[in-house]
Amino acid sequence: MNFHTKGVVLRTVKYGETSVIVSIFTELFGMQSYIVNGVRSSSKKAGTKSNLFQPTALLDLVVYHNEQKNLQRIKEHRWAVLYEHLFFDVFKGAVATYMVELLQKCLKQPEPNPDLFYFMEDALLHLDKASPKMVANYPLFFSLHLANFFGFRLVDEYDEAHNILDLQEGMFLNQYPTHTHYLEGFNSEVIATLLRVMQPEELNQVHLPVSTRRYLLQQLELYYALHVSDFGHLRSMAVLQEVLG
Repeated sequence: MNFHTKGVVLRTVKYGETSVIVSIFTELFGMQSYIVNGVRSSSKKAGTKSNLFQPTALLDLVVYHNEQKNLQRIKEHRWAVLYEHLFFDVFKGAVATYMVELLQKCLKQPEPNPDLFYFMEDALLHLDKASPKMVANYPLFFSLHLANFFGFRLVDEYDEAHNILDLQEGMFLNQYPTHTHYLEGFNSEVIATLLRVMQPEELNQVHLPVSTRRYLLQQLELYYALHVSDFGHLRSMAVLQEVLG
């Protein structure tokens, strides 16, 4: 059967001489793998088709779907949105790459999660139009709010007494935990501030030193590694840290 769905391209791998295998997080089916033939020839038309499957692209798709198969096929594909800046701005591109890699590492099963899809779509659209201050804070904001969809949301109960953030338990405490995975002082206060940001535009009011953003990104990578099996390390982190330096 044919299904109409939107999707975010997560990863594209060359296959054979003219084809690609594309991992797409879809609105209807969650993460799926598709083989797309004939998009890598030297013709101008094929080159344009190949561009549609670059990571972070938002697509409108008509797909064949068979739950018994691991590799699906696409009948029709076109841009759902034409980004104004994201593919051409090195800063926004680095943040988008980070977002896509983080999402992909958290997706373990090809199950539908439309609310997560709409969150991801909205996050990319806001990033495309974001101001430089928003872009700098965006990876932290995204990382904190993405965790809500995977069952390890940080509980925002920060106050003067509960000002130690236990990264293992995902909550603010009034005393130090018995392990070393925690944040305190200014760093835990920043996390509490970012947890209360509901709209990306509010990030314009969050003023952080570069060193703080770098450190907190590393700590959030650790936070995900503590809660997502086989998480490993984010390859995009080094580029992101350099670009937003």
